[in-house]
Amino acid sequence: CRCRALLSRPAGRLRARRDLAAGPDMHFGFQTVTEEERRKKIYQVFESVAKKYDVMNDSMTLGIHRLWKDILMHKMNPSPGTLLLDVAGGTGDIAFRFINYVSSVRERQLQRKLKHHQNLSWQEIFESYQKDKFNSLGDSQVVVCDINREMLKVGKQKAQHLGYSEGLSWVLGNAEELPFDNDKFDVCTIAFGIRNVTRIDLALQEAYRVLKPGGRFLCLEFSHVSNPLLSRLYDLYSFQVIPVLGEVIAGDWKSYQYLVESIRRFPPQEELKAMLEDAGFFKVDYENLNFGIVAIHSGFKL
Repeated sequence: CRCRALLSRPAGRLRARRDLAAGPDMHFGFQTVTEEERRKKIYQVFESVAKKYDVMNDSMTLGIHRLWKDILMHKMNPSPGTLLLDVAGGTGDIAFRFINYVSSVRERQLQRKLKHHQNLSWQEIFESYQKDKFNSLGDSQVVVCDINREMLKVGKQKAQHLGYSEGLSWVLGNAEELPFDNDKFDVCTIAFGIRNVTRIDLALQEAYRVLKPGGRFLCLEFSHVSNPLLSRLYDLYSFQVIPVLGEVIAGDWKSYQYLVESIRRFPPQEELKAMLEDAGFFKVDYENLNFGIVAIHSGFKL
């Protein structure tokens, strides 16, 4: 299996780096905690919200998160044969969009091919479609890697319910210590996950390491609103409405209070851009969506 071969990696270098990563106290929302406490608390948050995660995303963003993820996929514009690593993607939203997008590209390629061969018989056309049916992704693969077992469990259940199986793998793994060899993936994405990583710098270094030369990193994340009036309204909605929705829909006020606070603690656009450059990425840029409520950061490994 192609994906199984990806699950090995050199151990020494990152283990040494992890020993240096204990570091000073850090933040869990607006609380000051140790690195280990933060890691445990974040794990507990997503273990708690996993089953209601999709419902809450719809409620918190009024469904707009779906559009943001669609924009991310069009920005990626994957072609058949692309190998994607989606980090912190446990519920499968990016993976399923990737499969749909690549399948659609493959279908258009087949139609163009058949149009250019007008003299094909019905049998030849039928056989071409049958062949494409069994290779609808053109050897594309998406590997979903998430540190949280409950989130992966939800994603696998969704995949089974929606009929996704081809070209899809699920791996339990930490964004700060990815269980893959160097130079393996064409694209690495993380959507609404990087602000919950304990050491963002290590996660960016790991994303860089596992990408092939020429590979691309794409990050979709809540960011900092540029418009002062909108920023005040956004704060009001975030702190007064979202925790209430969390309590009503998921029975979990504290987890959604943390999610709101974590957005405010997350580095602004220019700071995250600098962190990507420090990790080694080139041609780093970002695109604000909805006045910076979210941003898509992009960088290449050259």
